[in-house]
Amino acid sequence: MKHPNLIFVFPDQMRGQAMGFLGEEPVRTPTLDRFATQGLVLDNVSATYPVCSPYRAMLMSGKYPFANRVVANCTSGTAPYGVELQEQDRCWSDILSDRGYSLGYIGKWHLDSPREPYVDTSNNHNDTKWNEWCPPHRRHGFDHWYAYGTYDRHNRPMYWRKDATRNDFHYVDQWGPEHEADMAIRYIQNDDAACRDPDQPFALVVSMNPPHMPYHLVPDRYVAEYAHLSDDELCQAANIPPAGSRWGDHYRANIRHYYAMITGVDDQFGRILAALDASGLADDTIVVFTSDHGDCLGRHDEVSKNNPYEESIRVPFIIRWPGQIPSRRDDLLLSAPDIYPTLIDLLGFAIDIPAAVEGTSYAELFRGHHMARPTSQLYLRIDPANPALGRRGLRTATHTLLIEREATGETIALYDRVADPCQLTDVSADHPDLVQSLRQELHLWLARTHDPWA
Repeated sequence: MKHPNLIFVFPDQMRGQAMGFLGEEPVRTPTLDRFATQGLVLDNVSATYPVCSPYRAMLMSGKYPFANRVVANCTSGTAPYGVELQEQDRCWSDILSDRGYSLGYIGKWHLDSPREPYVDTSNNHNDTKWNEWCPPHRRHGFDHWYAYGTYDRHNRPMYWRKDATRNDFHYVDQWGPEHEADMAIRYIQNDDAACRDPDQPFALVVSMNPPHMPYHLVPDRYVAEYAHLSDDELCQAANIPPAGSRWGDHYRANIRHYYAMITGVDDQFGRILAALDASGLADDTIVVFTSDHGDCLGRHDEVSKNNPYEESIRVPFIIRWPGQIPSRRDDLLLSAPDIYPTLIDLLGFAIDIPAAVEGTSYAELFRGHHMARPTSQLYLRIDPANPALGRRGLRTATHTLLIEREATGETIALYDRVADPCQLTDVSADHPDLVQSLRQELHLWLARTHDPWA
């Protein structure tokens, strides 16, 4: 059997509504609009825990946070709780490495706990430290490495090369997604076999940071694409706070640049696809475009992510494999841990998926066949210091249940996303039977994922 290549592209903080072809937001994404006609578009994909490190750990390990230990972002504040991707976890990249794949990782990693002496970068100069080098023994099979932990200077990003030591990082005077597309194209073209074994299949991850804040760090040419739109034209949704309010002004100050970043990411993704076409490898390559979480940008009075609202938890997901995955749209309730087993199954290595993986493979459904579908998705926000408290929730095709537990008690909210897609009204008091039913389903999820909150 000839096994396909894999290219997995995921920007940081791109909400699932922000693609032009959906018609939900006034954002320009011509590459994704075209790509959507060529692949499977999933409209109901959840980040599960919509913040960077937890999503990335679920993606890599196929496990929910209490199994993979990444119960919050990897920072100096969470390091005492062991919050980082575990060396002993068998990631999907480990499987492919053992199967002879060449593996490349380009861009943001954010799965290592910062440790002393802290790496001398600007986001390690305050009380909370963010950035850390990933040593080779923690890279889970990636043999081509051009990455960083987390660093948000998009116009002058920093990277560690494969053989760089911890203090041997370098900066690049180029917009991050453009530079990472350059490096991805170099990997695909593979001149003189400089990046990978040309006789073996490959898997390449391109992890772009924008549209993550700071939003203004984006080339002017992408901002110019929104010059003709007024603030009113950019702010049509009912859950955008009014001008003159704190979060309404925040939204209006940043939405134009947020969309510009997405247009820029779309443009760079197009360059990667063009290189794949030019190499003659497109028919033999699975391409995925998704994101780690979304961004409220002030909607619901939330500054960005790590909340249960649609703008935060719903992410884009388009997958293309010519001749193998029929082009269409589907409402499958896919969750972050499902991506690993689904991709490994599609690549032909289902037998290698560890029993410890908690996600479900939907490879047969991707191929167009019938199979059992989940009825809900788990939502998490965990306090590493007190995991029995915090937020838990459930997202179904029609409703979102949120329970927040504090030492003094619980608060419950229920949103009917069919009648109220902007999630403006809590209807939990009107539907106690539905709340009880969803709460029982939530507890099944929590028991399955060994969550002490249950």
